[in-house]
Amino acid sequence: MSIPTIAITEPTGPPGAPLLVLGPSLGTSTILWQAVTELMQRSHRVLAWDLPGHGNSPPAGDGFTVGEIALGVLDAVAALGETHFRYAGVSLGGAVGLEALLAAPGRVDAAAIICSGAKIGSTDGWVDRAAVARAQGTASLVASSAERWFAPGSIARQPDAAGRLLHSLRDADDESYARCAEALANYDVRSLLSNITVPVLAMWGEHDSVTPRSNAEEIAEGVADGRAVVVADAGHLAPAEQPAAVASLITDFFEGAA
Repeated sequence: MSIPTIAITEPTGPPGAPLLVLGPSLGTSTILWQAVTELMQRSHRVLAWDLPGHGNSPPAGDGFTVGEIALGVLDAVAALGETHFRYAGVSLGGAVGLEALLAAPGRVDAAAIICSGAKIGSTDGWVDRAAVARAQGTASLVASSAERWFAPGSIARQPDAAGRLLHSLRDADDESYARCAEALANYDVRSLLSNITVPVLAMWGEHDSVTPRSNAEEIAEGVADGRAVVVADAGHLAPAEQPAAVASLITDFFEGAA
């Protein structure tokens, strides 16, 4: 087992409020959640974490699975003395959330799995992506990621936010990015969804071609207590594109789950 070291932010929000842990998409960092954090910290203590070799997390020394990333997140949160939390994650961060629910069902009270899936993409596609990252660097992936990540017109409406996200991809450690892609190549929890009993909200972006509606519905129908909802006018990075809508959906869901 190789559990990567995961960097997390200091929780911000009212003392005594429920803790909300936020997970990123591959190639991004905690900035993916910046606008949502400002809204959610009115009712939650909010922290975010970075993937290996992304943002403030150190580069990966060995390969790892998505489940081992989840264990790294659980360890980082436990180091704060926190025993229970709510969770929201995007894409790979959403996959980590599902793995955390499976590994530690007593610690995660409810989860919002956003623009993600119980399996994401194809094994061969992720293996090829890892090879490109190693051979040409993550900077070579910026143009194609810009096309996949954002809804039509989103970059023009929010050029600063989109630019920061694309810079986080360019700045990610090439080898760590490749290892994350390889983790996704081997990730598949479809047969385990029925083991998840806490409330789960599966969200998809209206224009997301990476993890479309069918991914969200598969999660919602597979877990014991799930529902699916669309984020209008969003692509694959819904929290950055539509922060107010995402924050509202998450807040309403957690209030209902509580």
